[in-house]
Amino acid sequence: MAKVVVGLSGGVDSSVAAYLLKEQGHEVIGVFMKNWHDTQFTISDECPWEEDSKDALLVADKLGIPFHTIDLSEEYYERIVSYMFDEYKNGRTPNPDVLCNREIKFDTFLKHALLLGADYVATGHYCRKRKTKDGYELMAGLDEKKDQSYFLCQINQEQLSKALFPIGELNKSDVRAIASEQNLVTAEKRDSQGLCFIGKVKLPDFLKQKLKEKEGNVIRVSRDWEGFSNPLKPSQEYIFSEADGTKVGEHNGAHFYTIGQRKGLNIGGHSNPIFIIQTNTKTNTIYVGEGDDHLGLYRPGLAIKNKDIHWVKQSDKLLAGDEKGYQMRIRYRQKLFQAKLVKTNQGLDIYFDQSQKAVAKGQFAVWYENDVLVGSGVIS
Repeated sequence: MAKVVVGLSGGVDSSVAAYLLKEQGHEVIGVFMKNWHDTQFTISDECPWEEDSKDALLVADKLGIPFHTIDLSEEYYERIVSYMFDEYKNGRTPNPDVLCNREIKFDTFLKHALLLGADYVATGHYCRKRKTKDGYELMAGLDEKKDQSYFLCQINQEQLSKALFPIGELNKSDVRAIASEQNLVTAEKRDSQGLCFIGKVKLPDFLKQKLKEKEGNVIRVSRDWEGFSNPLKPSQEYIFSEADGTKVGEHNGAHFYTIGQRKGLNIGGHSNPIFIIQTNTKTNTIYVGEGDDHLGLYRPGLAIKNKDIHWVKQSDKLLAGDEKGYQMRIRYRQKLFQAKLVKTNQGLDIYFDQSQKAVAKGQFAVWYENDVLVGSGVIS
C-alpha cells in the first residue's frame, strides 16, 4: 500500500476521500492548507479558515490519522491573488480556482507532501484518472452535476501521476451517506462557495484593495449595430467606441466588471435585462446590450495564444495546420458543446458549432474527447 497525503479542507468531500483511502489500507496523513487569513472582505462568515481547520482536525482524529497544518498564504498571495489583481486591471476575467490547483494544490502542496515521503497526494475532487500506454488521462467525475475536471485543466502529466481522486467514481449523495455512516463532523456541512481558500466575497470590494475607483461611462450598443453583420474570425473581436451607442449611465471602474455580467450596474428604464458585452480598461468604458439574445453577447469562436495552450493528454497535441473536433466548455458547469480546433503558427483558433454567450478573456477554454479532458487554454 502507498503513503498518501490528503488535503483535508474541512469539507465533506476531502473527509470521505481520506476515509476511503484508509479503508483501502493506505498510510494516510491529513494536511490542512492555510492559504488565506484575512476575512475582511468575506460575506458574513462564509468559509472562515479557523472553522475549516477545526473540522479537518476533528475528521483526522475520528479516522485516527496524523494531522498537521501548512501555511502557504505567502505563496497563495504571490501566485494567485496578485495574478487576479493584474488580470482584472487589464480587463480580463481570471479563474483563481484553476490557478489554485495548478500553482498550490498540485505544485507547492505536492512538493510538501513528497518531502514527507508521500507516494501520492489526494483531494476531494469529483474527477478520475486512468493509466494508458501514453501516460495518464484526466477524466470527468461520474457525477455529472459535480464533475470538477474543469478546475484541474492545467495540471500536467507529472502532477497527475502523483494524484489520487478517491471520490471520482461516486455521486455527491453517496459521499454524504458515507460521511453520515462514519459520523464525520462534515457530513452535513455545506459546500464552500466563492474564491478558492478565500470564500464568498464582494468582488469589487476585494479588488479595491489594489485597484482604484475611476468614474467612466456606460454605453448601450443598439441591437442592430451595423458591425454585427460582419462575420468574425476567432482571433478577431469587435472594438466598440462611444460613438457606437448611447450613454445610459456611469460606473466606478471598468476593471470591476466582466463580460456577461448583469447585476451591479444600477441601470433602469429598460424593458429587457441589461448585460455587459464589452469592457475597455484603457478608455474606462463599459458597453452594454439589452436582452440576453443581444448579438454583442455572443461569439462564434475564440483564440488562444501559443504560450497559453496546455495539453493534459500529450498524445493529442496539435501541430500547425492540424485541426480536430472536440467537445468544449468555457466555464465551470457549462453544458459541453461541439467545437473545431485549428492549430496556427500563433496558437489555436477555435470555431464553435453554435455561437456561445459571454466569452470572457482570461477565462479557461477546456476541450474533451468523451469523458477525457484533453487540453485547455486561456482565452485571448
